[in-house]
Amino acid sequence: MIVASETARFGQPEINLAIMPGAGGTQRLTRAVGKALAMEMVLASRFLTAEEALKHGLVNQVVPPELYLEKALDLAEQVATKAPLALQLAKEAVLKAFELPLSEGLEYERKHFYLLFSSQDKEEGISAFLEKRRPEFTGR
Repeated sequence: MIVASETARFGQPEINLAIMPGAGGTQRLTRAVGKALAMEMVLASRFLTAEEALKHGLVNQVVPPELYLEKALDLAEQVATKAPLALQLAKEAVLKAFELPLSEGLEYERKHFYLLFSSQDKEEGISAFLEKRRPEFTGR
């Protein structure tokens, strides 16, 4: 998840150095923004503004420069209140969506979904919901 300053720019300038993006840059960018825009960013070294990055799903939100760190920490704090095991497995499942065919991704998701039903945190989450209180997750 990315909180971007209004002044942020996003690009793949490696072609200017007679190299190409590595470490998955061509693959992940193409999956995120589509072939046409990825080609322009990689081959012509086009940079996106923060607003363009938001429009194409590269960032979650765009905020004034003086607020980006505060907003990023707010998002991190919100995520940190969730059950650790559920967070880990949900994040893995979302990332697998870029690597697996849909049928395999659904199976991966289903296995993790059922696994979480045996967790103590699931019991705590449901109890807290029914009792109208904040859950106290332990990561088990």
